[in-house]
Amino acid sequence: MGKKLHFLFLALTLLFFGLFFLLPVGEILRGGLTDGRGKTTLFFLAETFRNPLYRDGLLNSFLVAGGTTLLSLALSLPLAWLSSQYRFWGSRLWNGLLLMPMILAPFVGALGMQAILGRYGALNQLLLRLGILAPGGEPDWLAGGMGAVILLEALHLHPILYLNLTAAFANVDPALLEAAEDCGCTGFRRFRTITLPLIRPGLFAGCTLVFIWSFTELGTPLMFNYERLTPVQIFLGISEMGHNPMPYALVTVMMVASLAAYLLAKFRYGRENYAMWGKAGRAVSPVPLRGVGNFLAGLAFALVSFAGILPHLGVAGLALGKGWYRSVLPLHGTWEHLETALGHNLTVPSILNSLRYCALALVLALALGIFIAWAVERGRHRGGWLLDALAMLPLAVPGLVVAFGYLAMTARGRLLHALNPVENPTALLVISYAIRRIPYVVRAAVAGLQQTSVAFEEAAASLGASGTTIFRRITVPLISANLLAGAILTFSFSMLEVSDSLLLAQKAEFYPITKAIYDLSSFLGEGASVAAALGLWTMLFLGASYLLAASLLGKKMGAIFRG
Repeated sequence: MGKKLHFLFLALTLLFFGLFFLLPVGEILRGGLTDGRGKTTLFFLAETFRNPLYRDGLLNSFLVAGGTTLLSLALSLPLAWLSSQYRFWGSRLWNGLLLMPMILAPFVGALGMQAILGRYGALNQLLLRLGILAPGGEPDWLAGGMGAVILLEALHLHPILYLNLTAAFANVDPALLEAAEDCGCTGFRRFRTITLPLIRPGLFAGCTLVFIWSFTELGTPLMFNYERLTPVQIFLGISEMGHNPMPYALVTVMMVASLAAYLLAKFRYGRENYAMWGKAGRAVSPVPLRGVGNFLAGLAFALVSFAGILPHLGVAGLALGKGWYRSVLPLHGTWEHLETALGHNLTVPSILNSLRYCALALVLALALGIFIAWAVERGRHRGGWLLDALAMLPLAVPGLVVAFGYLAMTARGRLLHALNPVENPTALLVISYAIRRIPYVVRAAVAGLQQTSVAFEEAAASLGASGTTIFRRITVPLISANLLAGAILTFSFSMLEVSDSLLLAQKAEFYPITKAIYDLSSFLGEGASVAAALGLWTMLFLGASYLLAASLLGKKMGAIFRG
């Protein structure tokens, strides 16, 4: 790529991030730090800590994020270690099932969990039939809200941490472990003093992403009617954002907390990367397990996998049954809800809208992501480090923050009022989806460039090929498998976006799938069943997409989710 073309792309990319990422963040800061007369003040930020309602919401959000991260770590760390060290019965099957929660948005899974663990759900009906519970004494296993939110979010997010940890374990040089064993350092002591420091970057990358994701999750607490969380308070305060600075202050606090967590992990722990002598001459050879060890390892994976797919089973039961109330299993199988989900006057437009939004977001994310990855790995001009930092920042700034910023900067009299999502949210939904998923494209493309020798490009240059020709006919084809994997994940996870969709899509004709499911779930009668059916269709599509991406990236899948 020529020098002039490089700087043109650099300028356009910086302009894009400036308008649609930094400006929304700036609008939030301005709204949270100024009063009605435009004067700078810290009153509203202080009020988020003084007011018991807001203080409890923020504290609960931290508790949900911390609880989700700890539970995700407890589920994923032992399994990742088992997977990297041993071979046991059904290991490939369990690995595949373990990743299934990623294909279902947690707020959709909430519908299924309520059908199974609610007061009149399947579990209590089974216990009643077994005589363990007395009629009228059925507990609501999801009561209290916070525990239910933590459980469902951990079941959804622990595969991300598992992917990071399996990739980190795979990068540990077995020669170091063998040397430690020769010196008498074995068992848990070797894990604590040798293995754990070596996997720390991947560990904290995954934990940070899970923490931020659960800290700002909006859909799940809404489905459980748990409103004492900051994201829900922000969502409920949107109607007041024109004259009340408190929503801005709440978003500012949430954004600062998310950025602080991200930067702490990246610069404090991310730099503690214990250098190894290089890649080992051989990979770690998993030890085959037999007897009781073989059974127990498989059982551990089976139990976590079953817990992870429990929401999916609940969604499938709601979608495929004529009713599911005070019964162990759904009443009578039916295809009616699946057919309705593809013919309802709310679902059909939402499917078409999501396909359009996600396809346009994919094109935008690929165009920017490929250039950023090339500038980082191959560019010999300045600016690569800045692009890399901008591309990764969306991992630290939640979708709720960006979407709220869009609402602020498109208000009447503001710079981008022409893009007001109240009239038509298409442009902002496409841009928000793309910005949120650009890190996936960049990391996938960077991984491909790191695996591809620059000698091919140098050979083409020696034969007189221009930089643009080399980029188009040599570089891009060589990393096409990585780009395809990143594209599939970008498209798939864009369809799962909740915060952006709930905030920006305000007219039914523009609803994406996630907003349609949320609205349907509140309809009386068969609304929840039709919402579950739409979620099931989405789950089947995303499952096929994810399997294809995983087959293309293999063990490097975890790198997609690193900051």
